[in-house]
Formats: sequence, C-alpha cells, structure tokens
Amino acid sequence: MRLNEMDPILLHIPESFETERLLIRAPLWGDGQLVNEAVKQSIEELRPWMPWAQHVPTLEESEVISRQGRIHFMKRSDLMLYLIHKHSGAFVGSSGLHRIDWPARKFEIGYWVHTSFAGQGYITEAVEGITRFAIGELEANRIEIRCDARNVRSSRVAERLGFVKEGMLRRDKLDVNGQLSDTVIYAKVRGCEF
Repeated sequence: MRLNEMDPILLHIPESFETERLLIRAPLWGDGQLVNEAVKQSIEELRPWMPWAQHVPTLEESEVISRQGRIHFMKRSDLMLYLIHKHSGAFVGSSGLHRIDWPARKFEIGYWVHTSFAGQGYITEAVEGITRFAIGELEANRIEIRCDARNVRSSRVAERLGFVKEGMLRRDKLDVNGQLSDTVIYAKVRGCEF
C-alpha cells in the first residue's frame, strides 16, 4: 500500500527527535504546568499574534491543551511538538506540524517561544529540525509557514531557513483586535527547495 493511501493513524511517527540544543517531542500528560508557566511569562509577546493568548490560561486549561495535543498526535490529525532544552530541561516553546493534508503530504509549521529564550536562535533551530523531520520521516512534499505580515520576527525565521515567499493573502483574516490583516505565505517544496 502506498503511503498516500494508508490511513495516517497506521504511520509510525517518532515521538521525539533532537537538534543541537533541543529535545523536540510530542506532548505528554502532565506537560500543562510547563506550558502554563511559559505562557504566563510570555503573554505580552504572544498576545499580538496568537488568538489563544488573549488571556492567561489556568493550569487546567494548559493541561487540557497538552492532552488534546497528545490525542491529536496519536490520531495524526495534528502534530503538536514541545521544545525542551536538552541540558536544563526547560520549556523553550512550542511548534509542530499543523493543517496536515496526508494525501498531498502537506504540512504547516507554527511556532512560539518562551520570552526568556527569544532572540537566541532556538526557534530557527527547531523549525530547521522539524523541517528535516517532515522531509525525512513524513515524506513531506510541501511545508508552509504562514504568519501575519506585520510579524517580522516570524518572517525572518522562514527567510533564514530558505523558505520561499510565495505571496500574501491580503486582508484574509481578523487579527487579535478584530481588524483585517494580511498573511504572508512561505514554503519549501519537494523538487525545488529540497
């Protein structure tokens, strides 16, 4: 049976892999506390870009998100990944492969970083590792990064890693303030960029 004909739940997908400084892994029961602390400490930096960061979640809400992430990972419907510092065990941020189209092998990488780790290359390292993982383990044909056109730091990650800017969706969604905003689309495509 060809991979694009296989039910994704049958795919063997490693639950963790490493980069130079990071353990990148699927969420586990009990991760809510790590996530909750990171969101609390980073809320002001997250709020302009992340609809889910408009209020500080409770510990219970963070645990629910982590458990849902675990379930989605097991169902292969969304591959949330947590970024853990290999030496200290600190929670660095969250990323993953989202909006998955298994028959086309298309994935979107999303990411956010704990404020105390911002500006140190952790997200670039994580996105590079996740891109390699998607190509090698999941046989990705297309990997996208989408971000608000005003989110310069997110755009720089994509550009730094050789994602090609394909265009901009003008006024395609409401931002966290209810205003129409533009979305920039970057991509890597099998046969072109990898």
